[in-house]
Amino acid sequence: MTKRFDLVIVGGGTAGWMCAAACAAKLDPARYRVRLVESEEIGTVGVGEATLPQMKDFNDYLGLDEVAFMAATQASFKLGIEFVNWGRQGDRYIHPFGTFGRPIGEADFFSYWARANAAGRAAPLPDYCIAIAMAWANRFMLPNGAAGDVRNAFSYAYHLDAFLYARFLRLWAEERGVDRVEGRIVTVERDGESGGIASVTLASGAQVTGDLFVDCSGFRSLLLGQTLGVDLEDWARWLPCDSAVAVPSARSDDFTPYTRSTRRPAGWQWRIPLQHRTGNGYVYASAHISDDEAAATLLANLDGAALADPRVLRFKAGRRRRAWAHNVIGMGLAGGFLEPLESTSIYLVQMAIMHLLTLLPDGPAIDPALPAEFNRVMDVEYDRIRDFLILHYAANEADAPLWQAVTTMELPESLHGRIEAFRHRGHVPAYRDGLFGPTSWQAVFVGQGIVPRTGDRLADAMPDDVLAQRLDGFAASVAKGIADAPSHAQFVARYCPAPAL
Repeated sequence: MTKRFDLVIVGGGTAGWMCAAACAAKLDPARYRVRLVESEEIGTVGVGEATLPQMKDFNDYLGLDEVAFMAATQASFKLGIEFVNWGRQGDRYIHPFGTFGRPIGEADFFSYWARANAAGRAAPLPDYCIAIAMAWANRFMLPNGAAGDVRNAFSYAYHLDAFLYARFLRLWAEERGVDRVEGRIVTVERDGESGGIASVTLASGAQVTGDLFVDCSGFRSLLLGQTLGVDLEDWARWLPCDSAVAVPSARSDDFTPYTRSTRRPAGWQWRIPLQHRTGNGYVYASAHISDDEAAATLLANLDGAALADPRVLRFKAGRRRRAWAHNVIGMGLAGGFLEPLESTSIYLVQMAIMHLLTLLPDGPAIDPALPAEFNRVMDVEYDRIRDFLILHYAANEADAPLWQAVTTMELPESLHGRIEAFRHRGHVPAYRDGLFGPTSWQAVFVGQGIVPRTGDRLADAMPDDVLAQRLDGFAASVAKGIADAPSHAQFVARYCPAPAL
């Protein structure tokens, strides 16, 4: 009988159990043995978590029931992220999970809007997006229109309790054959010939061997960083925040179907509404504020009573120089960290899982082409998210020292070129791979005060009056499209109510 390929996941939490669940759903148990090693002694970083629409795709890929998942994780819906005071003090905008407008001619909708806006004949860009209209009205509905209907021109994500999500996936994965091994790892043994990981030894003395190890040990990066010595590429010169203080608060009456990010003097504050509470945190640069001051600022800006003492987290922005080294793949915080400004943490875990399943070896001898391709695609993911996050910092007019410093920093060339292309005529190239399409970039550019001088030349042919009429018609269809949508609170209470904790 052919020996099964041994896949060992080190660490649980969201990353570990997402990986385990995907392996249980998609791998042939006759060919692959999947074990997850974790210790009840070691806590996880999980807090109230905001996600991206790709998470729905992941859950659907596993075959999870949405209602059961949302009830089990105290989840609510998310139509985008609201940014408060990010461009100028008093400004607010939403990065939506939906499109602006719809095709009306030879050029893209944004080029027509840019042309009409320059002539003073367009409404604000958010008026043409149903996701934004619903969000600011505190309403929600599932996409429910026919093809081409404005009520289908959006997607959605979730706010959830990351601890409860990991628990939900653990039960689901164990029912499908994943072996959970309880124990704290005390030593890691390397293979003298290959240099990879041969086994991990637990405090009990038990030894766990494997052909491929997935490191989900969090910031410790026990296997990839500590044992194999794969360095973290430090991006602090572009993303200066290195700390966060987090605290849950009582659920607010303002039960929004969106995440909120509010700029503060030394960083920014998140707000994530769940069914049973609200998740809050202040991400900050420790060079500009003390932990105590950050905690005091956070507590002073809650919209409900604090339910615990503030908890301080430390991190470095960056990614491991190789996500796959020898027979170890770093996943989640073990592979890198980008602050949660655009809710990308779970997405990066998801992408690592999907690429792992695509490139998974079928024997203990690992073809070098597999880690090479894995590292290439994960580098692309991290680099493009990095540039998108940097844009939020660079495009601001605040006068606090942190914010003045980031407006004068030298940008990655990849981002500098993109900003100039947008200023010139609103050009945003669409990626074949990687996160954040043109709508995302347009929302942040315009929301933070970078408006193109003109649009695509193909948008010039339409007569002014015809263009104005079409823009007005679409804005009216957006307003009409949300008229019958219930409040977010009403929809959640009817669709996926969670049990009281």
